[in-house]
Amino acid sequence: MKKTKQVDFIYIPKFKDIFNNNKKPKIRINKKDKILCAKFRKGHFEGVLDVMDRLTNIVKPNKIFMGEKDFQQLFLVNKFLKNKYDTEIIGCKTIRENNKVALSSRNHLLSKENLVLASVVIRKLINLKKKIKLIKNKNRYLKMVKKDLEKKFNINIEYLELRNIYNLKLSNVINKSKLFVAYYLDGVRLIDNL
Repeated sequence: MKKTKQVDFIYIPKFKDIFNNNKKPKIRINKKDKILCAKFRKGHFEGVLDVMDRLTNIVKPNKIFMGEKDFQQLFLVNKFLKNKYDTEIIGCKTIRENNKVALSSRNHLLSKENLVLASVVIRKLINLKKKIKLIKNKNRYLKMVKKDLEKKFNINIEYLELRNIYNLKLSNVINKSKLFVAYYLDGVRLIDNL
């Protein structure tokens, strides 16, 4: 075991510690929550919630810290665990490279050229969020922008939507909303929110 100054204990469970033979009820997310990544990654968040439920039950933490880069995951985990455990879920700000691309293990799958392209795309989206303040029907406008971005950068965008941070419903106001995006760059799926 290696000592660090910042961490007192690290729990590294074995597979059987988390996935023992105890059958648990199948977790389902509400139909209204099958948006953004949940719409495109069937069963993904059900699996995440299952693991988070099992870990929280074992560890019984006072606080769980999760990154805001996958904001939908943070939202769903908080919604699922808050009434079940006496645990506070704390969102942590997305950390970005100097090129504005959100830190992610997926970035290592990108070629240098595609990492540069991801930087260009995120800068366009940062500017877009500022620009749409003046647009009346923001999500209709974003649908047009989505097509333009796909054509200009030769990328496949799954979604580009403005959503309220408290309920993830489509929003038409910038305040208390985030711009959500998921797209494929040379077969690598990237997500972000601004």
